[in-house]
Amino acid sequence: MPGKFIVFEGGEGSGKSTASAAIALRLRESGVTVVHTREPGGTKAGELVRGLLHEKLTPWAELFAFLVARAQLVEEVIRPALARGETVVCDRFAPSTFAYQVHARGLDEAAVRSANATATGGLEPDLVVYLDIAPELGLKRKLGETEAIRTGLEGLAFHRKVREGYLAQAAANPAHWLVVDATLGPQEVVERIWAGLDLVEVV
Repeated sequence: MPGKFIVFEGGEGSGKSTASAAIALRLRESGVTVVHTREPGGTKAGELVRGLLHEKLTPWAELFAFLVARAQLVEEVIRPALARGETVVCDRFAPSTFAYQVHARGLDEAAVRSANATATGGLEPDLVVYLDIAPELGLKRKLGETEAIRTGLEGLAFHRKVREGYLAQAAANPAHWLVVDATLGPQEVVERIWAGLDLVEVV
């Protein structure tokens, strides 16, 4: 069976990192070879870019920083793993760009779409798992966190736009998006995601 590319998305405090790790572990326990990674990050270069994203950048500089990390991750980690027939579980990918940089920052969608397609070579996820939470609650969960990059430190109005951007993408492509209520208990969230993996026949 060819490898699958599964992306976890969500606003601040949605629990996507915890959920992606739990699903990656469960897949391994089911006999699936999994590469679990994140962006920005996942490679030496990507982690360096992650550090840069703690700085205050212009919207376009921010976008290109994310795309540098993404291009490296695709070339170095994701495509090789998929070519080996492995399943890739990635904490954030291109849907974040359209939620944060396009919908919330207001960058031109056509220009961003073109730049992203160049960075990824047109790579698209088989499934996007979106953990949906009201930003008022999600931001409360993140209080006191020091690791957050600049986008995570924006105000409530910004994060409301981010959520709108995610929900618009999910509505436009329901066959490849699984929307899960992130206010449910952690185990219930994992169970709903696990059941939704039938959409891509990963197990």
